[in-house]
Amino acid sequence: MELDPVFLSRLQFAWVVIFHVILPAFTVGTASYIAVLETIHFITKREIYLRLSTFWIKIFSISFGMGVVSGVVMPFQFGTNWSRLSDAAANVLAPLLAYEALTAFFLEAGFLGVLLFGRHLVPRWAYLFATLMVAAGTLLSAFWILSANSWLQTPAGFQVVDGRYFPTSWSEAIFNPSFPYRLAHNVIAFYITTGFVVMGISAYFIRRGTFAEEGKVMMKMTLWLLTVLVPLQMYVGDAHGLNTRQYQPAKLAAIEAIWETGSELPLTLFAIPDQDAEKNLYAIEVPYLGSLILTHSLDGEITGLKAFPPEDRPFVALPFFGFRIMVGLGIIMLGLVIWGNWLRIRGRLTTTPLFLKVLQLTIPIGFLTVIAGWVVTETGRQPWTIYDHLRTADSMSPSLTGLDVLISLLAYVIVYVFVYPTGVILMARIVRKGPRSTGHGEGDSPVEAGRPEAPVLAGAIEN
Repeated sequence: MELDPVFLSRLQFAWVVIFHVILPAFTVGTASYIAVLETIHFITKREIYLRLSTFWIKIFSISFGMGVVSGVVMPFQFGTNWSRLSDAAANVLAPLLAYEALTAFFLEAGFLGVLLFGRHLVPRWAYLFATLMVAAGTLLSAFWILSANSWLQTPAGFQVVDGRYFPTSWSEAIFNPSFPYRLAHNVIAFYITTGFVVMGISAYFIRRGTFAEEGKVMMKMTLWLLTVLVPLQMYVGDAHGLNTRQYQPAKLAAIEAIWETGSELPLTLFAIPDQDAEKNLYAIEVPYLGSLILTHSLDGEITGLKAFPPEDRPFVALPFFGFRIMVGLGIIMLGLVIWGNWLRIRGRLTTTPLFLKVLQLTIPIGFLTVIAGWVVTETGRQPWTIYDHLRTADSMSPSLTGLDVLISLLAYVIVYVFVYPTGVILMARIVRKGPRSTGHGEGDSPVEAGRPEAPVLAGAIEN
C-alpha cells in the first residue's frame, strides 16, 4: 500500500493542532479569570478570592506548560513537512509569528515567574500587575497567531514575485478581511470554554459538600459571564458567516452542502453529502431558512459547489458535520445558561442536584466545540493552504516520503497519549485537593501577614 505523504502530513498537523488548540482555549480564559480574581481581592481584601486565585494558578501553570511544549512542536512542521509553503510565504508569516514571540511570549515569560513564585516577594500592586500582564500576553498571543491563520484564509496586503509572497501593506496583511471576526469568535470561545470548566468544578465542590462557599462564588460569577458571552458568540458567529460568504464562498457552500447556486434556499439540518453524485442524501430541510440565515434575506443568493471546479472543492462531509456539531453544542450551552438563570431567579442555582450534575458532565463541552470549529475552518479551506493561491499538494516538502511522515506521526501520537493524560491527572488531583486556606487572615496579603507562602508551582507538583 502506497503511503500518501500529503494526506499523512495533513493528518499529523491536525493531530498536533487539535491537541494544542485546547490548551490556549483554556489558558487564555484562565489567565483572565485569575486577573479578575486578583483584582477583586486587591480591592476587597477578601481571602476567598485569594484562595480561588491560588487554586486556579496551580491549574493554569500545568496547562500553560503543556501549551508551550505542544506549541513549540507546531512550527517545526513548517520546515519538515511544509517547506514549500514556508519558502513561498515566509516574508509574511515569519514576521507575524516573530511578533507573537517578541510581544506575547516574552510578556508572558517575563511576568509568569512573578505570578507563580512572587506573591510573598513583591508588593500586592506588583503582583496584581503581573497577573494582568500574563493575561494580556495570552491575548496578544491569540492576536498574532490568529492574524497569521487568517492571512492564510483571506490573504491581503501582498504581491507575488517569482512565486514568493511579499507584504505590500502590513496593516492589510495583519488586519486581513477575516481576522477581526476570527479573533473575536475564538477569544469568546476560549472564555466560554474556561467558563464551563469553572462551572463544572464549582458544581463538583458544591455536590461534594467541601469548598461549597468557593464553589458558589465561582458559579455565580461565571454564570453572569456566560449569560453575556454565549449569546454574543452566536451574533459574532453569524457575522463571521457573512464574511465567509464574501471571501470564501466555496467553504460556505461546503459548510451548508449547497450544490446548486440559487436563492430562497432551504436550511439543511441533516444530510449525508454525496460528493461524487453532487447531491445530499436523506436531507432534512427547512424551506427558505438557509437564504435568510446566510444572507439575511429570504431571496438572497448563495453560490453552490458546482460553480467551482471539482478539484477546488473541499471534502464536504468534514465542514458540514463539523459545523453542525459546533452549532449543536452551542445550543446546548445556551440552554444551560438559560436553565442556570431560571434557577438563579428562583433561588435554586446552587441547590438543584440535576443541574449541578449536568454541569459536571459538560466540563468538556467548550473544548469539543472549539475542536469542531477548528475542523470547519481548516478543512473548509482545502484544497488550499493560502486560499485560492497555493494548493496544499504544492506546499509539501519535495523529498518527504509517506514512511517518513508515518514514523513521525506515530511518535507524536505516542508522546501525546502519555503527556496529555498525565497533565489531566495532575490537574484533577489539584481539583480534588480544592482551594485550601492560604494561611492568611481575612484581608491580609502574604507580605502584610509576614507568613511566606509556598511557591505555587511547587504546590501544584506536590498535589
